[in-house]
Amino acid sequence: MTSKTRSRSDFIPNFDRYSVLLIAALALTATTAAQAQANTPPARLAPAAGADTIPQNRTSAADVEAAFNRADTNHDGKLTRQESERFPAVALRFEQIDANQDAFISREEFNKAAGS
Repeated sequence: MTSKTRSRSDFIPNFDRYSVLLIAALALTATTAAQAQANTPPARLAPAAGADTIPQNRTSAADVEAAFNRADTNHDGKLTRQESERFPAVALRFEQIDANQDAFISREEFNKAAGS
């Protein structure tokens, strides 16, 4: 088929061609926006006014106490180096946390290191 013998069904006027391209571009944009919105994490709710809350990155005194009790496997009220290995961050800083250098971490030393 030559360009002179083109049938009317093969012919798309420029206006129609641009309309099809515009619709395709809009559909692609809408799809991309929907995917981006689906991948957005949900918004966090703000605490109620006047509510006493602990920031997410802070541990409470009860959490620190529970952690110490879990690590103190012989329940003597102090952590040996071996017991401290349950918490790698404590084991790495054992000498710093053991302020009196008695080779044990007392509950008080543990609490001070935990910032509570």
